Amino acid sequence: MNNEKRSSGTKQNILDAATVCFAGRGYDATGVAEICQQAGVSKGAFYYHFESKESVFLELVENRLLELERVLVQEFSAADNVAEAMLALTDKIQVIIESNPLLLGLFRELWSHASRNPRVHKATIEPYSRYKKIFADIVQKGIDEGTFNQVDPDVAGQFLLSLTSGLFMQAILSPFGENWGKLLHDSIILLLEGLQRRD
Repeated sequence: MNNEKRSSGTKQNILDAATVCFAGRGYDATGVAEICQQAGVSKGAFYYHFESKESVFLELVENRLLELERVLVQEFSAADNVAEAMLALTDKIQVIIESNPLLLGLFRELWSHASRNPRVHKATIEPYSRYKKIFADIVQKGIDEGTFNQVDPDVAGQFLLSLTSGLFMQAILSPFGENWGKLLHDSIILLLEGLQRRD
């Protein structure tokens, strides 16, 4: 293994360890020492890749939000029918959540910390403007293909964003309170019934 691959592997180990620590212990209760111990690296190795605990957290936030954005874009860029793609997306979101149980804990810490830290707040809010545009473009595509009624795509995009992020927040606060994947699926069906064009 060359030095570049080894360095990349060390950095990923630190990110994975930080995810476990932040999701399990919380951001405030986690220190660099705990992350290093979990990752099996020295503090020197940690500070070679990251300047602080916050920088690790911000990179984790960016990676997870970009992952969700990629899922959105990929699902709808290849879709022949927007309504079907919206329903398929709910299944993918459920898979993402269920395949990574630490994700909910990490996002819980993200939203908690964002309320107190301007840098984290900015890193959290910025992707939401992109999500809103993606959802608005999705609605516009549905209008253009004749699937949806003529509605304001920006308003509908904001509504979609509010619906999905609201349910995601509830899942974070009460992960076993509901079948959140099914609830999102049923909510999208209800929304589609209002949007779909009937000739």
